[in-house]
Amino acid sequence: MTARKRWGAFTALLAVGALAVAAVGTGVGGSQTNAAAPIVIGWAFDGKGNMAPFDGPALAAAKIRVAQLNAKGGVMGRPLEIETCDTNNNNPAKAKSCAASLLGKGAHVIFTTCDVDFATPVVQESLKAGKLTIAPCIGTDQMGPKRFGKAGKLAFSFGNVAQDEGSAMAEYAYRRGWRTASLATNTLLVYFKNVVQAFEKRFTQLGGKIAARESYATGANNVNTAVSRLNGRRADVIVTSTAFGELPALVSGLRSLGNRTPILNSWAGDGTYWLPKSPQVTDYYAVTYASAFGDDPNKAVRALAKRLKAFTGGFVAGSAAIDGVATAIRRSGGSTNGARLAATMEKFRKVPTLSGLVSFSPQYHTVFGRQYRVIKIHNNRARYVGAVTARVVPKI
Repeated sequence: MTARKRWGAFTALLAVGALAVAAVGTGVGGSQTNAAAPIVIGWAFDGKGNMAPFDGPALAAAKIRVAQLNAKGGVMGRPLEIETCDTNNNNPAKAKSCAASLLGKGAHVIFTTCDVDFATPVVQESLKAGKLTIAPCIGTDQMGPKRFGKAGKLAFSFGNVAQDEGSAMAEYAYRRGWRTASLATNTLLVYFKNVVQAFEKRFTQLGGKIAARESYATGANNVNTAVSRLNGRRADVIVTSTAFGELPALVSGLRSLGNRTPILNSWAGDGTYWLPKSPQVTDYYAVTYASAFGDDPNKAVRALAKRLKAFTGGFVAGSAAIDGVATAIRRSGGSTNGARLAATMEKFRKVPTLSGLVSFSPQYHTVFGRQYRVIKIHNNRARYVGAVTARVVPKI
């Protein structure tokens, strides 16, 4: 199935999910005829741009989870309701107007796209309104006070913080016996850079050596230069955090040169939607939330992946984010006040979700300590090959 066809299937699924949520939340079919006022989640997402492969699966899973919770009475007797707005490839002006539109519809909580740089216009509008602001899968420590100052106390992500993710990648690499690593840093996003920085910090702590450091940037047309230089250095593994057009360019470029060094990527490189037909991808690894390929160790994850026809593991973060918000509302006595919910979430310690155990802290408003799945792609076929949990969250 082509990427275009996959997104067509996702669009249809989202429409069905919306109908399911509306039916439960408004009393269609005879249930909830005198329902309490809904808890409105405003969700600004990228429908067709660079972040669509990450935002779409998370939103689809969230809609299913909302329908499931509503079928059981919602949260403390109130149904959940998702209102969405497409940011059009995270155009800043459109993203800002999206946030205003969702707030105007009475959103109690605002959800945003899965990268903090792209999410900033929505986050800023939401924080100004005093709303709890959630990303299902932003992967940096900047979804919080670090970027947004005092107001950022209201911002959280159910993604894995880059320091934790890079550390887990390092521990997996060292466990595999890879003792030298070449680093390929995409400088477009803070997340891309921080993952590689954290990998280096933890890998060298474990005793690993760095053979080379190269960089490139999405849209800069310099990935081929990085590929040429990486090909000239011997290493046990090539480590990156990258997505978009630079992901197939990096991998195909190396393999076209006959370089068979294993490539280890972050969650940014999960999935098979990006795979080139030739040369086929071999000895490629990515750490992620879950396997989307029917072989995840968790039965519930396998069932949801099959239902969604998911092709990246980040879909579970959408379900986890809904459960996390629901837990915060319950622990806050039913309140939807942004400050109260944020204070509750900051105290989360190993809260169970479909994505694993979720923890936050005053320093990290993005998840740390969750178990990762490791996916291997060989001859363009993906499969689950193991799990890893970071034992240390290094300072970078």
